[in-house]
Amino acid sequence: MSPAAGIRVAVISGSVRKDRMGPTIARWVAAALNPAAALKPDAGMGPLHIDLIDVAHVELPDDSLLYPGGGPKSEVADRIAAADAFVFVTPEYNHSYPASLKRLIDWHYGEWRLKPATIVAYGVYGGYAAIEHLRGVLAELSVVTTRRALGLRVPWTALDDQGRYTPDAELSRGLTASLAELRWWAEVLADARRDRTPPT
Repeated sequence: MSPAAGIRVAVISGSVRKDRMGPTIARWVAAALNPAAALKPDAGMGPLHIDLIDVAHVELPDDSLLYPGGGPKSEVADRIAAADAFVFVTPEYNHSYPASLKRLIDWHYGEWRLKPATIVAYGVYGGYAAIEHLRGVLAELSVVTTRRALGLRVPWTALDDQGRYTPDAELSRGLTASLAELRWWAEVLADARRDRTPPT
């Protein structure tokens, strides 16, 4: 990868419910990604480019047109393909992640392949069941998930008077560590995709 090019991270908010926390947490993640020097001060890898994708604002084709490995090109296919890494922001619903996020994942295939992702989940108990279910799905798509993932317990109790998510310092440090790991994988896998023939 060219050091000057930097890397592109898609931050994907997976909930479509009214009054949802997903976009608020996605903005918190994007803000943590912005100061690239805080993640890798001496890397010299150029800027981070951040793309916020809110599933609630994505119109996917009808599921009857979906076939194994893909389907008609969606309106966000190019944005997903352009990303070098992903952060999935997901609530936990009934011990898993929402169907809206599964639909987005299923409507794409090669766009995800051989790229890294980290997961930021939230819920009454921290969203850990959603994290583990999502890991299995992403593995099937040849996505490398970071060892570090973040579970946010009742994040709606940590909003400031402007509606921004303001967690304690420990959670903020956890996010920074997860994103640093994500960036390492993004750089390694971008080089590998360019220089090596992928496995079939």
